[in-house]
Amino acid sequence: MSMEDPFFVVKGEVQKAVNTAQGLFQRWTELLQGPSAATREEIDWTTNELRNNLRSIEWDLEDLDETISIVEANPRKFNLDATELSIRKAFITSTRQIVRDMKDQMSASSVQALTERKNRQALLGDSSSQNWNTGVTDRYGRLDRELQLANSHFIEEQQAQQQLIVEQQDEQLELVSGSIGVLKNMSQRIGGELEEQAVMLDDFSHELESTQSRLDNVMKKLAKVSHMTSAYVCGCIFATAHVCVRHGSRHFCPPSHLTSPREFT
Repeated sequence: MSMEDPFFVVKGEVQKAVNTAQGLFQRWTELLQGPSAATREEIDWTTNELRNNLRSIEWDLEDLDETISIVEANPRKFNLDATELSIRKAFITSTRQIVRDMKDQMSASSVQALTERKNRQALLGDSSSQNWNTGVTDRYGRLDRELQLANSHFIEEQQAQQQLIVEQQDEQLELVSGSIGVLKNMSQRIGGELEEQAVMLDDFSHELESTQSRLDNVMKKLAKVSHMTSAYVCGCIFATAHVCVRHGSRHFCPPSHLTSPREFT
């Protein structure tokens, strides 16, 4: 295909968003369960970013569901088999479950109570909050590093997948090239056989013309002989008839000495 499959484009974005969400979720869990108190601003920011990220993933999964529905409605047009569709559905299902698990933990009653307690500590400005506030810059920096690390892992995975796809395409191209070579050899052999048959037909045509010419000469000679034979036979018949007529007249007409009056005197 000359164009990249849109499913894989959206899938890559979803995987990237999931990695980011998991990093945020880990940080959010540390803020709530860690021994040090966190500022309310950081808790609110991390919570909002995580919720927005999860919501965006859900929207992307809905888009992927729509693409699968379109393909299932007309599978011949998109040339996708049932196995590929099952793989895509499994990816959507597993990703949706990951999102659901994080949302369930965020909405749990115990987590809500812990969040409220952390917020109260931040509002009261106790010593724990003060201690955290002194290191807030470092914690934000660590969060950024974790997000960058997650993105780096995602990029490495995508590069590995792309490399695997390229290797598979190279193997397919080698197979196609071999098939083309076989077809080329077959076509050359067929072309050679056709040329040989054309030469044989040409020789046969010349031989047939020569035979026809000889046959015409023979027929002409036979016609000439037949004509001569007919003339000869006619001449023989005429001569025979003439002889018969002459001999027949002598047989029926008495000799002159028999009819002469002197024989009776």
